[in-house]
Amino acid sequence: MKKISESYSFGGKQYIYSHKSLVNNCEMTFSVFMPPNYKNAPVLWYLSGLTCSHLNVLEKGEYRRKAAELGIVIICPDTSPRGEDVPDEKDNWQFGSGAGFYLDATEIPYSKNYNMYSYVTIELPKLIEANFDFDMSRQSIFGHSMGGHGALIMALRNPKKYKSCSAFAPIVEPSSAGWSSEAFKKYIGLNKENWSMYDSVALVKNGHTFPEILIDQGEADSFLDEGLRPWLLTEACKNTSINLELRMQPNYDHSYFFISTFMNDHLMWHNDRI
Repeated sequence: MKKISESYSFGGKQYIYSHKSLVNNCEMTFSVFMPPNYKNAPVLWYLSGLTCSHLNVLEKGEYRRKAAELGIVIICPDTSPRGEDVPDEKDNWQFGSGAGFYLDATEIPYSKNYNMYSYVTIELPKLIEANFDFDMSRQSIFGHSMGGHGALIMALRNPKKYKSCSAFAPIVEPSSAGWSSEAFKKYIGLNKENWSMYDSVALVKNGHTFPEILIDQGEADSFLDEGLRPWLLTEACKNTSINLELRMQPNYDHSYFFISTFMNDHLMWHNDRI
């Protein structure tokens, strides 16, 4: 593991690291914010959206003041593998670099590198546990858009691993959304039964559960009707034990202006549950 940068912020430290990922077969980068009293602190994972990396929330998410106050570690992985040897479609922002969709690919040539589900749920937590003094028995997860999708599927499939889960404008049914279904075909093939393990609506319908989920969604989000459609998850959660709170926020769009506005709400919500 290599330290790329270290900066003081609100009495804590913001780090960026890189390491050789075995599951993604490339060098991966991630950020860690350590509050002033970081020993045995809980860990909150943040997953970013399409076209993003670990840097977007680090630079625009405005999370450090509240995380420092609450004593929460914030870890932000990259959204996909990257590198000259990693297959990509450079003119397609919905696939490849910056668009890993937090799944494990099964189709050649993508299966060699695009294994973000295993990376976020297994490999990176093991690396963090081996190198830092955090309380890995208290982990929670949240994310934005494609990262909200990632947070939802990881929580639903690993309810004992995460204490809480929330999302900003998540893609709740990527198997039927135009900007994700084409990526699913390339990553995991044409058999849609294999897609269900990476689709939060399908997971809920198939009996997966999580105690409580918070979602904030901007009503002025240009992707709301085409790709996000949070009401599909609301409908799926009816008559289940999942307590889903969907907050539709008037006038807000899909940007980090929206995310940063409600970031403190999410941090405090996770703090009460972590």
